[in-house]
Amino acid sequence: MNPASIAKYVVPLPIPPVMPPASTEGPADRYVIGVRRLRLQILPPGSPATTVLGYGAVGEPRSFNSPAFTVEARVGRPIRVKWTNELVDGHGRALPHPLPVDPTLHWANPPGGRERRDSRPAFGATPSRYLGPVPIVTHLHGGHNSDHSDGHPEAWFLPAARDIPAGYSTDGSRYAGFGAAVADQLEIAWSPGSAVFHYDNDQCPATMWFHDHTLGITRLNVYAGLAGFYLLRGGPADLAPGVLPGPATALSTTGGEGVCEIPIVIQDRTFGVDGSLFYPASRRQFDRFEGPYIPRSDIPPIWIPEFYGTTMMVNGRTWPYLAVEPRRYRFRLLNGCNGRFLDLKIVTSPLAQRPASAALPFWQIGSDGGFLPAPVKLGEVLLAPAERADVIVDFTGIRPGTELFLINEAPDGPFHGRHAAVPADPATTGQVLKFTVRPLTAPDRSVPPAELTLPAFTPLGAAGTTRKVALLERASRVVAGVGPVAVLLGSLEGGGAAKMWSDPITENPAVGATETWEIHNFTMDAHPIHVHEVLFQVVDRRPFHGPTRPPEGWESGFKDTVIAYPDQITRIKATFDRPGLFVWHCHILEHEDNEMMRPYRIGT
Repeated sequence: MNPASIAKYVVPLPIPPVMPPASTEGPADRYVIGVRRLRLQILPPGSPATTVLGYGAVGEPRSFNSPAFTVEARVGRPIRVKWTNELVDGHGRALPHPLPVDPTLHWANPPGGRERRDSRPAFGATPSRYLGPVPIVTHLHGGHNSDHSDGHPEAWFLPAARDIPAGYSTDGSRYAGFGAAVADQLEIAWSPGSAVFHYDNDQCPATMWFHDHTLGITRLNVYAGLAGFYLLRGGPADLAPGVLPGPATALSTTGGEGVCEIPIVIQDRTFGVDGSLFYPASRRQFDRFEGPYIPRSDIPPIWIPEFYGTTMMVNGRTWPYLAVEPRRYRFRLLNGCNGRFLDLKIVTSPLAQRPASAALPFWQIGSDGGFLPAPVKLGEVLLAPAERADVIVDFTGIRPGTELFLINEAPDGPFHGRHAAVPADPATTGQVLKFTVRPLTAPDRSVPPAELTLPAFTPLGAAGTTRKVALLERASRVVAGVGPVAVLLGSLEGGGAAKMWSDPITENPAVGATETWEIHNFTMDAHPIHVHEVLFQVVDRRPFHGPTRPPEGWESGFKDTVIAYPDQITRIKATFDRPGLFVWHCHILEHEDNEMMRPYRIGT
């Protein structure tokens, strides 16, 4: 579908409703959240509907959506979620993936059975796409939880379908071990086609999100729709009600009308003329490489190194609008794109020459791990995939009838640094959302952002260990000039080497240790690096041949994802306080799915 043919700003921005719990009695709130195939109206009215995958509360059919309804959590109140794989048809038969799965990667590989699951299969001829049942496992991004509830990539599970082929593994190699741990610690048994995860909510209030994390197909499951917000509130590190703009959907008594705290997930997609999600089905559609593929070369036939959609989607609708009043709003921004960086700005004209002049500032008050030490006034907000920004935008004094536009000035391709490449197409991916100002209906009693005092911030202590890790690319060893065929992480300890997902663990912090990780980026592009389980501080950055510079103002709080720029060393510091097996990886999902992810273990 030609993105220029898609009408802009004709539908209102959907505000995700609250995910219904199954129970709020007992020691933890309980949810039963399933994954189903859905048909949703993502494109404007009159356009075809789109098949997606979505989360929803089992027993509440209208709650199934993409993005998912928001899970509202309270500090100190645990949540237990039974995640269920319901990707079956009306007769209980497994549904195939709606997008092209490359079976030549190191991936979940259900056809490999118990012995060859979670592996890179060997093929005697170039295979076609995998059409079997879809594995899933959900990760709470930003959560501080036991490893059995982290959504480990090898803890996936298939639906409890009636037609699973003989010899297929129905779960990943870590599923049984984590299930046994949950049974032992929580006295909860997992059942086929599901897993129960326990979220402690023992951290500061923050904007988190949940998404699929299955080995080798995260890019496809997330692109198909498996993502949603998880908002943690309350506790001594939160602000009193009324200080920040509100209410949120969870606290509104008007069914969403007048909501002034809005979670906003921005994603890029490409659509077929029939309304379907389009994702390239071969390497040829990425760089026109015609082969040879596996087994006559080392080039995967379907996997592509990056993906950039042609159309911007916000909260599940293409180019929506939001009616605002001349008052303050709190926006919880999430970059939910597979690989696209976003550089967001509010302007008066969506087609203004780039770089455009900002019409209103953002006041950033929080990032991945919660509140910043103090508000930061910004003309633009830079977000790598998976990063969040908790911002206040003040429309006070703006005349009703005024139209303002949220635009994107990051490139339609790999990110090398702010303003280092041609910005996104102003006619399509350079536009995101329209604000239409309407008359004020009630006084705004929230505190102006310049006058805000945010909760006290306690930095981490001194690090006792420094680790040196590397970001690398691998070109084809068979066909000259073709690359990358994989993107990797590595260790610079002991001479240094690129590491595959299956290589022995090289990062093994002691329980309670505070460590500095030096991330050396030897590639040409920036990478968003996410470390599971911990929140870290950005220490500094240093070009390979240049002076050290401090973190940006908006990076002054706790983070779980950091931009590692090319030809630079990015240093982060974290305390590893809970034993277990976790992962760290690039959050460009195409990279994560093809070796740019490594396991790490806290403790012995």
